[in-house]
Amino acid sequence: MSTISESSTASDAIVRFATEADVPTILTLIHELAVYEKASSSVLATEESLLKTLSFPGSSSPGYARTLLVFLPNSEECAGLALFFHNYSTWRAAPGIYLEDLFVRPAYRGRGYGRRLLGELARETKRVGGERLEWSVLKWNEPSLKFYEGLGAQRMDEWVGMRVDDLGEEGVNNVGDGRKGEGALERLGRWGKGVEWR
Repeated sequence: MSTISESSTASDAIVRFATEADVPTILTLIHELAVYEKASSSVLATEESLLKTLSFPGSSSPGYARTLLVFLPNSEECAGLALFFHNYSTWRAAPGIYLEDLFVRPAYRGRGYGRRLLGELARETKRVGGERLEWSVLKWNEPSLKFYEGLGAQRMDEWVGMRVDDLGEEGVNNVGDGRKGEGALERLGRWGKGVEWR
């Protein structure tokens, strides 16, 4: 078991990195989070896609993201997760961690599990030489906003999140020069010359 910490905080909860065997639990928690965020129909993740894309201790596949799980003391009951990946600050020339999702099951909220997961993430950020731990919060989620601000997190109101979701053939027509019949990646790709990774 790849355990980050087994200290007595958060009622002696155990926090560890998820393994391949935890994928069904991760998927269940993702669905529970989607229900909480009123976005159940948006979940496309499957056990197979999580196995292909997540990173696990001792795995030969590097994956794109890692997951911390928090368990009740002396129990196999999972109380929540923190799914994260590494990012990079050009101004600081330093790595960091982006928290994609933090979720604690409603029955276990108010016991310190969310704080424990964030504490472990802060330690992981420092372990990799990082200088920043960041995440996004839905604007309507006032309980979470107050919780994070109580931990010292700051709102970044000067930033607006941007993304391109649909990269299919008939996807975002306004990306690049907007030629019809091309997907967004193809339109963007015509602006580049191709890069060789060395």
